[in-house]
Amino acid sequence: MARRIDLTGAGGLRLAAWEFAEPPKPAGQAGSQGRPDGPPSGAAPVAAPGAVSGPGPRGEPEEEPSQGPGVLLLHGLLGRASHWAQTARGLSGRCRAVALDQRGHGLSDHPEGPAGLTPEAFVADAEAALEQLGLGPAVVVGHGMGAMIGWRLAVARPDLVRGLVLAEMRAAAVGAAMQREWEDWLAAWPTPFATLGEVRKWFSRDPWVERPSEARAGYFAEVMTHAPDGWRPVFDPDQMRLARRGWAFDAHWEELAQVPCPALVVRGVDGQLGRAEAHEMVRVLPRGEYAEIPDAGHLLHHDQPDAWQDLLTRFLQGVLTP
Repeated sequence: MARRIDLTGAGGLRLAAWEFAEPPKPAGQAGSQGRPDGPPSGAAPVAAPGAVSGPGPRGEPEEEPSQGPGVLLLHGLLGRASHWAQTARGLSGRCRAVALDQRGHGLSDHPEGPAGLTPEAFVADAEAALEQLGLGPAVVVGHGMGAMIGWRLAVARPDLVRGLVLAEMRAAAVGAAMQREWEDWLAAWPTPFATLGEVRKWFSRDPWVERPSEARAGYFAEVMTHAPDGWRPVFDPDQMRLARRGWAFDAHWEELAQVPCPALVVRGVDGQLGRAEAHEMVRVLPRGEYAEIPDAGHLLHHDQPDAWQDLLTRFLQGVLTP
C-alpha cells in the first residue's frame, strides 16, 4: 500500500512523494499501465501541495501517514521513488520514511531546459520536501545522484539533516570518457520494448554490463511505462543526459569536507564506487563511517535487500538514539 503526497519544488515544479506500507506486490506486477509521464491508470488529479491524492505509484491503495523520526529517501538518476518501497516498508513503525520522485523522474513534473536540471534545483526540491512534509531534521538516504543531493543539502541546510547515508556515489569527477560511455549505454536501450518481459530480458543480460542480474531487470522494469508503441522509460533520456552533465565533471571533496552530520558511505563490492575512493570519502567527511555489501553491485539495495536493510537500521539506531 502507498500514500502519495503532492509537493511544490523549486520554481513551482510539482513533485510526488510517497509513503509505503505492507509487503510489496509480486515482481511480475511492476510497470505502470498509465500514459508516459502521467499518473497510473485510475489515479486522481494532482492535489494541492501537501495533500494526499490517489493511489500509489503502481495503483496501490493509499495508506495512512506513519509517525516517528523523519527519513527522506532520494533515488538516483534514472530511478524513481518506488525503488525505495521495500526499504521504506522495512522502516515503518520506527520512522516516517518518505521517498521523493525527483524532478524529471517518476510522477513528478519534467522541467523545461537545462536550468531546471542543475544539482542546485534538485537540492532545492529536497529542501522544499523536508520543509513541507515537516520531516526535518531527517536522515537523508541517497543512492547515486541522490547521495550527492543529500550531502549538498546537509551543507546548505544543516538544520534539516541529522544524518546521511551515501550509497554508491563517487566523490571524484566522472570525466568525459566515462560520461560518453554512459550516454552511449543510455542511447543503446532498444526502446520501445514490446513487453515488460522484453524489458526484463534485456536488462538482466544488459550487454554493457558483464554480470547478469535479475535485480537489475526488476529495477529497470519499474521505470517503464506503457506507451502506444510499447514500453518506454517514464523519464526523458535527453533530460537525464543533461542532468548528469551538471555534476559528472566536478569533484566533490570540498563539499564532503563541509558535511557536519554523521554520514555513512556504502558501496557494493561489485559496484561503481571503489573501496579506496570510498575510504577517502570517509576520511574527508568530518563524521564519516564506512560499510560495504558483498555480492552487490551499484543497485545494492536491490541486489542484497536484507543486508542493506540491516545496515541502514543499525545506522539509524545510532543516529536517532538520544
